[in-house]
Amino acid sequence: MTVNPRYLHESATFSQTAIADIHRAAEQGIFHIRGLGAQRQLPSFDDLVFLGASMSRYPLEAYRERCDTNIILGTRFAQKPIELAIPITFSAMGFGALGVNAKQAIGLAARAMGTSTTTGDGGMIPEERQTSRTVVYQITPSRYGINPDDLRQADAIEILVDQGSKPGGGGILLGEKNTARVAQLRDLPEGIDQHSACRHPDWTGADDLEIKILELREITDWEKPIYIKIGATRVKYDVALAVKAGADVIVLDGMQGGTAATQQVFLENVGIPTLPAVRQAVETLQALDMHRKVQLIVSGGIRSGADVAKAIALGADAVAIGTGALIALGCNKAQYLEDYQVLGTVAGYCHHCHTGLCPAGITTHRPELQARLDPQTGAKYLENYLKTMVLDMQTLARACGKTHVLNLEPEDMVALTVEAAAMAKVPLAGTDWIPNS
Repeated sequence: MTVNPRYLHESATFSQTAIADIHRAAEQGIFHIRGLGAQRQLPSFDDLVFLGASMSRYPLEAYRERCDTNIILGTRFAQKPIELAIPITFSAMGFGALGVNAKQAIGLAARAMGTSTTTGDGGMIPEERQTSRTVVYQITPSRYGINPDDLRQADAIEILVDQGSKPGGGGILLGEKNTARVAQLRDLPEGIDQHSACRHPDWTGADDLEIKILELREITDWEKPIYIKIGATRVKYDVALAVKAGADVIVLDGMQGGTAATQQVFLENVGIPTLPAVRQAVETLQALDMHRKVQLIVSGGIRSGADVAKAIALGADAVAIGTGALIALGCNKAQYLEDYQVLGTVAGYCHHCHTGLCPAGITTHRPELQARLDPQTGAKYLENYLKTMVLDMQTLARACGKTHVLNLEPEDMVALTVEAAAMAKVPLAGTDWIPNS
């Protein structure tokens, strides 16, 4: 009997994806692990548009009038705040998650563009310190690779509370990627699966964290800015507590973030999207009279200069990119197609970062795969990507009449959907209506 496709109807509850997940669970009896963040459709900056200038506003001429992009981070307490040429930084992607060539490429690109890199879980490797002019040293709950000497070498310190992809949970580094060098850096047995801790072992709240921050300031002679990174969940309270604990900078990671590997149940079901999280964080800082005094870096799904401009218009000081940077390096590019087939996927749909079999040579430690990513070539791709983002960001800012991208503001935008208007608290296009206000 021939089946007519017109009579095939997929169940909304038990879709083909849901059925496949149940079959996998039944066959394997363990949770599903993958990388590259949430796959479900989420509200995003795409639902906002800039108004630009017409009769009532005066735009800037792109080729004759400046639009500056520099940003200073850590002005609250640090004796040596860091100045970046652009408000786009590289988020934490540790050695272990990434191979050494990828870390070098990111460091070289950051140096060329005048921005910073962040070490991520597993400590600092010499290659990152040598290539990147400005390094943010991340202290994670696992404390892998942490030592005072590296702290003093860094330009800023980031205390990771959690990530947008897995608030309340730790990351996973499978044994395939726990090589001899990674294991030595993390003081672990080689080849075992590594499950990062979900919370810090020596503090349980803002009061304890305040003491920890004071310890870090003493170790580094009060020179280094202290960042606190939080996943977007109870943003209003978490931002207020981070301010109370003494943060110079808050890094807010939305649900779309997640270059590292974790359980799919976290990626798809925990946290809130970046769009509403930014607005909540800014409102909290404003209520505390700390907006622009404690700088806000936003990450999670930042892809383009337009995304950067919209995050800044909502009140962020800068953004951090992770997945976008990996894609610029060649992640999911249509090459090495046979290797994607071995993984059971195709270029454009791969999320096998955790396996150590990355066809692009980015999230792997296998020499034959890493050789596919030349650090100099990768750095040039990243530099081009960042330059394009900056040009697009400046184009939008000039169109709104701004001489600095940080002068963008919510009134420069409207929303295309009721949901986005409510989340961002900007008017629905063509109206003066802001839901719930």
